Amino acid sequence: MGEKGSKMQPQSEQSAKLVQDMLQGIEGISFKKMFGGFGFFFREKMFLIVDSKGKVFLKASGKLKDDMVEAGSIQHSRMPYYSVDPHSETVHNLNLIRRSLDLQ
Repeated sequence: MGEKGSKMQPQSEQSAKLVQDMLQGIEGISFKKMFGGFGFFFREKMFLIVDSKGKVFLKASGKLKDDMVEAGSIQHSRMPYYSVDPHSETVHNLNLIRRSLDLQ
């Protein structure tokens, strides 16, 4: 096995920092290095992934998933996570995240 985080590229840490900044003030958020990137958790349930290349994926289902796919989000493998551009409009991304966490 390789060293933890050895696949991680600088973009992963940059994207994770953007997401951290975006989520400031929401109680119950934590994160940790995993899968060569980062996993973000709300009340101990993972809801967002930053992969080793810095791509961000938000867990979504139902109407949120449909809205994200319609807007051009791409599914992460077979998992129920869909791409979010951390560099695009922050308010829009924060609203997507709040919908994912049922914090509307």
